[in-house]
Amino acid sequence: MSKTRAGHFFEDFETGQELRHAVPRTVTEGDAALYIALTGDRSPVHCSAEYARRLGYARETVNDLLVFHLVFGKTVDDVSLNAVANLGYAGLRFLRPVYPGDTLRAVSTVLGTKENSSGKTGVVWVRTTGTNQRDEVVLEYVRWVMVHKRDPATPTGRKDVPVVPREVPASELVVPETLSLAGREPWATGGPFLFEDYEVGEVIDHVDGMTIEESDHMLATRLYQNTAKVHFDAHAMKASRFGRRLMYGGHVISVCRSLSFKGLENALGILAFNGGAHANPTFAGDTLYAATEVLDAAPLNEELGALRLRLVGLKNRDAELPPLRVEKDGKKRYHPQVVLDLDYWVAMPRR
Repeated sequence: MSKTRAGHFFEDFETGQELRHAVPRTVTEGDAALYIALTGDRSPVHCSAEYARRLGYARETVNDLLVFHLVFGKTVDDVSLNAVANLGYAGLRFLRPVYPGDTLRAVSTVLGTKENSSGKTGVVWVRTTGTNQRDEVVLEYVRWVMVHKRDPATPTGRKDVPVVPREVPASELVVPETLSLAGREPWATGGPFLFEDYEVGEVIDHVDGMTIEESDHMLATRLYQNTAKVHFDAHAMKASRFGRRLMYGGHVISVCRSLSFKGLENALGILAFNGGAHANPTFAGDTLYAATEVLDAAPLNEELGALRLRLVGLKNRDAELPPLRVEKDGKKRYHPQVVLDLDYWVAMPRR
């Protein structure tokens, strides 16, 4: 009897099934520092203990996206070890801050499954909940992933497609209880723009680019303990249609989010993802850029507002921003330079 597992194939998932993921992970200051080294993150609430304390936090908080990646990474062995691709996210909410020293755990529930027409793969939807050592929920989200079948020759007939949230309404955004702007130091971010300075429809070209090397991608994948073959196993991926490893799409989100700092310097953190798509694959050697469209704005309280933003990640872009979509074969498709289309909410101080 084998003592190792090959991961779940499409046929192994059942609607309602609960997957309790190994291994609990205590987040350290070293994790946070390595994340900054890999992404260039400059948000002072994650970089400066003193700045964070002035906002009412116990100390600097762990970057929201690092929390997401660590929770996501735990799910890979059970959900997407045999994935072709991660297809999307919905209804993701960050519910409480995570500090260095906190221990993260994850549980997923299968929401539905649908076999693809090729008969070789199927789509699996799961809802994942991440908790800390006190069993407090720190984030939750839905994602769907295309997974290989174990036996492509045998149809399953599955068509159990769940209804997933199209957005997170502003009324359901959660502001940390201790967050207060009374002691905020405006100079610390380097940016002058606050909630009232952003207009719906405005597009911010963040200009800067970052080339992702093979070593960056692999360090990040290991940091997140994401063992999906498409990211981890170069030998196995030689036989894939790309002939090489794909960069983990979540790391693309992190790099593009870090690149978007210039122009959104005062954002205090991500509150939610409404939805997102990895529009085209990214590989080591690609240079990433970012642009942001302001989709909506909603006051949260006297001190804070929420900005709904569309973060567009681009690879190897030309001087001008390309269109988001182009027509190909009679259909509107993502422009080949677009690698990320993420709709999300951030918290922004009000004047």
